[in-house]
Formats: sequence, structure tokens, C-alpha cells
Amino acid sequence: MRLILPLPGNETFARHLAETGGWELGEIETRRFPDGETYVRILSDVADRRVDLVCTQARPDDGFLRLVFAADAARSLGAREVTLVAPYLAYMRQDRRFLTGEAVTSKTFARLVSSTFDRLVTVDPHLHRYPALSALYTIPTETLHAAPLLADWIAAEVEKPLVIGPDEESEQWVSAIAERIGAPHAVLHKIRHGDRSVDVELPDLLQWSGLRPVLVDDIASSGHTLIEAARKLPLQGFSRPVCVVVHGVFAEDSYERLLAVADRIVSSDSVQHVSNAIRLAPLIATSISAAEKVSEYLVRHRRPPEPLDKVERAGIDSFPASDPPPWTSGVGSTQRRTPRQGKGDSAT
Repeated sequence: MRLILPLPGNETFARHLAETGGWELGEIETRRFPDGETYVRILSDVADRRVDLVCTQARPDDGFLRLVFAADAARSLGAREVTLVAPYLAYMRQDRRFLTGEAVTSKTFARLVSSTFDRLVTVDPHLHRYPALSALYTIPTETLHAAPLLADWIAAEVEKPLVIGPDEESEQWVSAIAERIGAPHAVLHKIRHGDRSVDVELPDLLQWSGLRPVLVDDIASSGHTLIEAARKLPLQGFSRPVCVVVHGVFAEDSYERLLAVADRIVSSDSVQHVSNAIRLAPLIATSISAAEKVSEYLVRHRRPPEPLDKVERAGIDSFPASDPPPWTSGVGSTQRRTPRQGKGDSAT
């Protein structure tokens, strides 16, 4: 049976995933040492099992090393395969060097993940200049799409919707959502001047007056596009819009500012947030189940499991360096050596 292991902050998503797939939900212990370093201990048996580490990558800098340590520990403890389930995948936007000297972080991040995991499963990554994740990642990747789930939510919750996309590039995506529920659609004209500066122009929407505007987007990070669109819709006689996004990152106070001009904000649970209303666990569970049928040789393993050392074979989790374990020729764990004072030592 697969083992689902949540990193801190991902416990709810991991539980939904385990329940949906009928898999075991494991546990990881983590904490910070006084010097700021990270302690990781896997409390579940991973030997000869397929292990899925669940860790959304919103705000990844805070916990990426912890994730790497957990993956490496799972492999050294004998996991057959270690997969990263990242409902939201970070570091996809810096896909080129815009200014001299900039780090192309999307490539660097992909190399780090590819060197750590055997497989990656994610939902609607921000593919802009890359045709697919395979252009970045050297491990098997599974890109899942939440558009049908967004469409089904809109159909169930919004009467007479007008589906509106954030820019011309979203035309195909937005039209597919609208077609699924038999609704009209439109797209905005967006000009981005920087991380925090966006101009939005609305087309003439008067032919759909009386319909309920629904702004859809894959990512709401700064929220500027959605906020500007929501502010301008009333100028054409529309009511405050419903906003539906796949990834609700909502940096800083963007959620509060968007809530001030929107009627309702809904997101998937790829990033834990109060707006979560669309569960991705069924989508991901289906993908993982299908992957189990893939032949073993198709999975690129980072390295073979490490053999158990003497401490692990003896069933000892850890011991201080001053307390040799009983299976050595040294002093037993209940005794202490009296250190000899060397010539260069001074009594204190």
C-alpha cells in the first residue's frame, strides 16, 4: 500500500488524498534546533514502499530544505519510490533572464527537485515560455488540470454566469471552461509593468448584461489583475464578480483588497486558505493510481536505498557521542567515561 506523508501545513490535503485513494497516512516529525537547523524524523515504515511526500510549494523558501531532508530520509530507509505531490509548483515565473545577472530560478529549482525525487505530480503549473514540465525536469512529471473542477463549481454555484479570463493568453483555457457549462466567455487585455503594476482593459461586455460575471484565473498571487478587473466591471453595469482561481497564493493583503471589490472568492485547496472550496484530492488520487501501473524501469530512481547501519539494526534511534551503545567495546550507555586531561588541557 502507498504511504502518504504530509510535510507541515499539508496535513489536511494529505488526509483527503489518503482517504480518496484508500492509502495509509503516515507522519513526519519536524522541529527547529536552537541554531535554526531543521530536524526531520519519519515515524512511519517506508521500507520497500511507494512514498508520496505531500508539500504544496507556495512560499517554498521556508520549508524546501525540510522537504529535501524528508525525501532523502525516505530513500535511505528503503523506500521503493519517492514522489513529490506538489499541488502548487513554485518557481515557474522566472523562466528567462530579463535583466543582466538575474538567476533563472525556474531551471535551478527544477534541477534541485529532479535530483531529489523520482516523480513529480502537480496541478496547472505556470507554463509560459516552457511548452511542458519535461523541458525543465529530468524526472517523470504529471501535469494535472483543474479547469473541469472550476467549471463544475461555477455551474453548481452561479446562475447565468459570464466567464471572464485575465488576458488573451487565457482564451483557450477560459473557452474550455465556458463550453463545459454552456456559458459565454470573454477575456481581458492585460499589460503587466512589473510585479505589482498591472493595467487591465475590459472589452465591451454590454451584450451580456444581466449575466453574473465570474473572473477565473490559474494563480492569484498579487491579485492585481483580478482587483483591477473587479473594479471596472461595475462601470459596464455588472454586479460585483465571483472570483474563481486554481491557486490562491494571495500574497500580503491581496485577499482582503480583492474581497472588498468581489462578491465571493473561491480557490482550490492547492494552497491552504479560507477561500478553499474545490478539492483536488480526487484528481491527484486518480493520477497516482494510474502511475502505480507504470513499469518499475520507467521510473528514474535518484539512487538506491542505503543499507541499514549498526545503530539502526540494533534498534537504537540515537545516542550521545559520549555514550557508546552496548554493542561496542566501549562503556555502556548507563556509564560515563572520565575524560583524561591532556597536556594542552587546562582544568576549569
